[in-house]
Amino acid sequence: MSSAPEPGQPAEPSVPEPIRAVPVRYPGRWIVAAGMLVLVAMLVNMLVTNPAFDWPFLFTHLFSDPVLVGVRTTLLLTALCMVTGVLLGILAAVMRLSGNPILVLVAWLYTWFFRAVPRLVLCVVFGNLGILYTRLEFGLPFDNYWTPLLGLDGDARFFSVPMNDLLTPFMAAFLALALSEGAYMAEIVRAGLVSVDKGQTEAAQALGMGRGKVLRRITLPQALRVIVPPSGNEMTALLKDTSLVSAIPLTTELFFQLQSVGNRTFNLFPMLVAACLWYLAITSVLMLGQYFLERSFTKGDRQAQAGLTMLNKQ
Repeated sequence: MSSAPEPGQPAEPSVPEPIRAVPVRYPGRWIVAAGMLVLVAMLVNMLVTNPAFDWPFLFTHLFSDPVLVGVRTTLLLTALCMVTGVLLGILAAVMRLSGNPILVLVAWLYTWFFRAVPRLVLCVVFGNLGILYTRLEFGLPFDNYWTPLLGLDGDARFFSVPMNDLLTPFMAAFLALALSEGAYMAEIVRAGLVSVDKGQTEAAQALGMGRGKVLRRITLPQALRVIVPPSGNEMTALLKDTSLVSAIPLTTELFFQLQSVGNRTFNLFPMLVAACLWYLAITSVLMLGQYFLERSFTKGDRQAQAGLTMLNKQ
């Protein structure tokens, strides 16, 4: 028997009983999961049993020579338009942030127009520029008026080339997509440049660095952490939008080639599925590269966070 505590002494604390934790049950989650499994099973059954997919026909033409030509053209067009768009975006963003009102207005008009007009419309417009000009000419303006006053014969044109020779379907597709991409990249780059603390620029200028050197050495490297993630998304969107150039038409593009195979064989739907498979495969590779690129740019942040966590533990 435990003896009673003596008067004036505190009572011994009683040991609490162990807590019986009962896990919370979520029957709704299991019902939703079961429903999702049923839908997935129905989708797999449709893919396997529906004869409209015609999988043997699809895989026979999935890697045919015309389709591989289309893949090469799509990748080349994406790379060229993305590089040109990044350069145009940097130029337009710097112009938007400059103190010159004319440069600001020109950059704003460029981004306003090419962000407002859909890319499909741009492809059709650039594909029909030959209607506007039959020849592309460079020279002094209004030469028909002032050259006779000076007693000169002929015109003041320095260079002339037929528009159809210069504006090939590939060039029209390149101009439409590159100019559109440059407008979107201008806003992304501008947001990245604005995110850099102005004190960094002021400190660099105090050391005697010029504006161009400050942009290359100080501002742009720090802005890349903000620029890279949306730029990767833009490249993925640009790759998918290359299918729009079939409206020009650019006959060596991937989607056009797959459609041609389907129309020629009177079996279009499997080729549409093949287009989905090709775009899924290419965009998956791009997304994987974007993941590792973003990790490389945030490596310093992760290391700093790990060091701060270790200090807090100590």
